[in-house]
Parts: sequence; structure tokens; C-alpha cells
Amino acid sequence: MRTAGILGISGYSGQELMRLLGRHGQVRPVAIEKEAAIGGAVRAHSLQVVFLATPHEVSLQVAPAALEAGARVVDLSGAFRLKDPAVFERWYGMPHTAPHLLGEAVYGLAELNGEAVRGARLVANPGCYPTSVICGLHPLFCAAAVDTAAGVICDSKSGVSGAGHRPAANTHFVEVHENFKAYAVLRHRHVPEMLQALGVSLGDFFFTAHLLPVTRGILSTMYVKLRRAWTRDELLALYRGRYPDGGFIRVRESGAPNLRDVQETNYCDIYLTVDESGTRAVVISCLDNLVKGAAGQAIQNMNLMLGLEMNQGLV
Repeated sequence: MRTAGILGISGYSGQELMRLLGRHGQVRPVAIEKEAAIGGAVRAHSLQVVFLATPHEVSLQVAPAALEAGARVVDLSGAFRLKDPAVFERWYGMPHTAPHLLGEAVYGLAELNGEAVRGARLVANPGCYPTSVICGLHPLFCAAAVDTAAGVICDSKSGVSGAGHRPAANTHFVEVHENFKAYAVLRHRHVPEMLQALGVSLGDFFFTAHLLPVTRGILSTMYVKLRRAWTRDELLALYRGRYPDGGFIRVRESGAPNLRDVQETNYCDIYLTVDESGTRAVVISCLDNLVKGAAGQAIQNMNLMLGLEMNQGLV
């Protein structure tokens, strides 16, 4: 039985990690109570992997200590997702205190970087919004099919758990119930993560996050102009080639996904279509922000790092 430590079990992602690892079967979770004692916890419990379900400023301090103690790290914060420390400072408002680790940190979207994840010491678990957007658009960008100069528009909605466990005036019940609003317009911290993964410039990319009056789930709708006319069958073939059956990304033949299709699962459901000209495409991507957008994806990465089946404990 392998052992994995979790720092940050009081938050929603940490709680979800405990829930999912509790049924894993091949990995036993251990709660790490204090960040200052992480090196001791790694050695005392022979931890092969440490999950950091912590704010980015905490992960920046703790990840180096966990690695030095001999554990591999899956960080659920934004601390190691961006390769350029200057970009991190611009969007997160603080200097990066462990830039020496950015070169080896692997962006943990297994469907794109699975082989790199297997050999990684440090995995930067993707954000929930970027997972939905990148999975939805990646096949089109890989095929150089998108006319980025026409603008890439991403309209995303998330349940309130995406804001985290800490109480805040704008996320308590009275503010959210029977309400719907956009937030962090043109300044959401997940934007540079999407730009980096897709290779698109900020000037061609529009992302707006919205808060849904539900607990969990993300639905993202992306609008792109294509460089040539495509039929829907051609696009479906492109996506199925990238996301074969049996994985956690399900390409839907018909019917746009909804939150209930994916809540409490590690699946990301994708639906796409084109207009009559074949040059304007709409892609809809749907996932659970606490599972595929956080804890489930982290376990998916851990499974690869430990040489286990990728879906172990997740289906």
C-alpha cells in the first residue's frame, strides 16, 4: 500500500482528495496538519507523494521542503503552473520565491502531458477553468485550425465551491442564491495559464468567469473562427483522435452537456458544432470543478507518477 500526504484538508479540494483517496484501494491518505512539519511528515509516513491543496503563497514555501525530503509533489495551486516568473508576478501580485523549480514543473493535464507527468517530481495541477477551456480547444489549436486574429472567446460559469472554503461576502448564501454574475473581468488569474497552454496571445483571447448559484460544476462555451471550412464530422474525427474512448474526456455525438452529467465524476464532456459556413465553431466543455478541475485530476496525475492505472480510484 502506497502512502500519500495531503496538506490543506480543511478546504474543498483537500476534502475531495480525502474522499476520493479513501476509496482508491492502492494509496492510503495521510493528513498533514502543519505546513512547517512537512519534511518530518514525509519521512515519518514514508510518503511517496504529497498533495498541496493550499494557497499559492503556501505552496511556494512548502513544495521545496517536500521535494527535499524525498517526496514527489502534486500542487493544486497556481504556484508552479506558469513558466515565466515575471508573468506569475504580474497576475498573482507577488514575486515567485522558487523560480528554480519552474523548469522541472510539469503541467498536469494528463490528456496532453501524460508521459511527462509519469517522470515528474513536481506536477502543477491545472486550474478548473483552464482544464475546461484547454480540453475544449486543444484539438483545434493542435490542428492549427483557429483564426486567432478573429478572437477566441471563452465564456465560463462555475459553481460557488470554485471560490474556495474561506468565507467571503460575495460568495455567501444571500449574495449567490437566485443570482448570477461575472467577476474578475479581464484580470482572472487563470488567463495566463490558458494562454501558455494554447499558445495564443492575450490580445486575441477573451475570457470571462461567471458565478453560478450552484455548489459544483463548470460549463465553458468557446467561440472560434476557423481558418477554413470544416464539417462537423471532420471536427468530431479530429476530437476523437485526440480523445479516444475510455478516457476521462468524452466527446459527445449529440446534445450539449450539462452539470448533472459530470458532477462528482472525473469526466470532462465536450460537444462541438459549426455554422452553415463551416468556419464558425462553438465548443462546449463541462466538468466538476472539484474533481476533474482539482482533486480528481490530481489523483489522475498521482496514478501516472506511481505507475498505476490512470483511472484507479476514479471510476
